Amino acid sequence: MHAVIETDIKAYPLLSRGKVRDIYALSPESLLLVTTDRISAYDVIMPDPIPLKGVILNQITLFWMEQFKDLIPNHLLAADTADFPAPLAPYAADLAGRAVVAKRAKPLPIECIVRGFITGSGLKDYQATGTVCGHALPAGLVESQILPEPIFTPSTKAELGAHDENITRDAARELLGTALFDKVEATSLAMYAKARDYARERGIIIADTKFEFGLLDGELILIDEVLTPDSSRFWPAEGYVAGKSQPSYDKQYLRDWLTAVGFNKQPPAPHLPEDVVAKTQEKYLTAYAVLTGKKLA
Repeated sequence: MHAVIETDIKAYPLLSRGKVRDIYALSPESLLLVTTDRISAYDVIMPDPIPLKGVILNQITLFWMEQFKDLIPNHLLAADTADFPAPLAPYAADLAGRAVVAKRAKPLPIECIVRGFITGSGLKDYQATGTVCGHALPAGLVESQILPEPIFTPSTKAELGAHDENITRDAARELLGTALFDKVEATSLAMYAKARDYARERGIIIADTKFEFGLLDGELILIDEVLTPDSSRFWPAEGYVAGKSQPSYDKQYLRDWLTAVGFNKQPPAPHLPEDVVAKTQEKYLTAYAVLTGKKLA
């Protein structure tokens, strides 16, 4: 399967081209979401794609949305190109496996992050203040340690090229209103708990993850990507020891390589060597296979 770096669908207007997804307006009620093989790190898009990455992300998202349908409705209308509008037929080769037709919803103005382990920006906040997004945590936690309970740690939504910033639960409550905030927090924690237990049985630790929600006719729905290697930290359970960074089935390998070569986290990013591309793809494929029990042809 060839890499899809960017789409150019003439049949419908392009609404946005993000770090990974190209979004087209199909109608006032529906969108086409195409998950490309672009990869970003530190909010910078790399100049080289990871072949199959978009298919992996899309298929993992479809898997989890099916798992969570008893917890929250989602935005999916069609995932098979045979069910897409007829004007998309000439683009089927580029869209197969990596695109969905989705309901248009109004995205919430926050990223909904759940942390089960102390790592990443949460670790930095904890080391500086003893708290994460307003959550007071026990003293003496070390890197990668499991938290007493998973915590909901919202962040802002930054524009392309900028960085999201952690905010407190109270700040998120002010943005959403108490009733909507409470539902978002409870749903995020419930989805994380279900996924954590499922993945742990299969040898993967979900250290943290990010969910996206939207409103459609006043109803909260799950949108965007769900529990993918782009939006989550997946660690192998075998060999896990708190107190150090963990190997992972996500883009952390790429981040580590970028740090090693002295990348300053500003564009332009360096070209990725073939071995880095291959290793990154291997990690994404492993996550897909372990979580879904399937392999991509």
